[in-house]
Amino acid sequence: MNSPVATLPPSAPAWRAHGTRLWADYSAAAALVAVVLFAAFTSPQFATPQNLLNIVRQVSVIGIVALGMTLVIIVGGIDLSVGAVLALSGGAALWTLGLTEQPWLGVAAGLATGLLAGAVNGLLVTWGRLPSFIATLGMLAAARSLILYIADGGSVSNANEAYGDIANSQWLGLATPIWLFGFTAVALHLVMAHSVFGRYVYAVGSNERASRLSALPVAGVKFAVYTLCGGLAALGAVLESSRLNSISSANSGLAYELDAIAAVIIGGTRMSGGRGKVIGTVIGVLILGILNNALNLMNVSPYLQGMVKGLIIVLAVLVQKKD
Repeated sequence: MNSPVATLPPSAPAWRAHGTRLWADYSAAAALVAVVLFAAFTSPQFATPQNLLNIVRQVSVIGIVALGMTLVIIVGGIDLSVGAVLALSGGAALWTLGLTEQPWLGVAAGLATGLLAGAVNGLLVTWGRLPSFIATLGMLAAARSLILYIADGGSVSNANEAYGDIANSQWLGLATPIWLFGFTAVALHLVMAHSVFGRYVYAVGSNERASRLSALPVAGVKFAVYTLCGGLAALGAVLESSRLNSISSANSGLAYELDAIAAVIIGGTRMSGGRGKVIGTVIGVLILGILNNALNLMNVSPYLQGMVKGLIIVLAVLVQKKD
């Protein structure tokens, strides 16, 4: 007589799958709530409206950079050059502004520089068939070297009032960088969720070989994603150079690529590509900004804040591996 075989109830796999989906969709939001509660509990100054607005304004530049990084990671790549491209684009904007005294030409020069750098990255990855790590590492070195040469190791500056108003003005009580960050996030969310291009990005990131066999324009999609990432780094450069009226050739954009990657990973985007959401990156950026603010209010040494950020990144990747 055969002994009965223990089996799980038919509903168990469905419940497990449903729980996994819920965790994947809402773990970043749950982490944001936890961080906000922690910050509010440890410092009474945290929850003031002015402090909250300052946090969002401070993370706007890195947030815009991280949005471009989101698309690159979803498509299965990485861009290590965004910080150096930001510095080079900001320097190009201020240098052009000094020659022409026309703010719109400075903005155009900065954006064009970032788009060109992103396009070169895209060509190296697609036409040159280089790993994205190598291609963008080369661009990091080249862009940083160029801005150091242009600025002779110092800073590029220009105190044009109209150009300074780009980042230092307000509309409806919110700083312009906050509006630009929000608009960029909404636009990219709509593109990724409701356009053919967005579906192509997810498909290429999930399985590039299958995408090629399905006649998807894989090279075109990857080229567009890297170009857009460079353009968004340049938009961040315009905001940063406008707010400070200068760009430091050595320090501007330094380690921004690490902050951007951290925000993307914390937001739930999978490092191997094919999965991720723009809203998750926005949440990741806010988590990092709130943590930095809370640690500053608690008088934690800035030398230790990097360790906290590193632990959070590792924890986020470990959580992803459980999915």
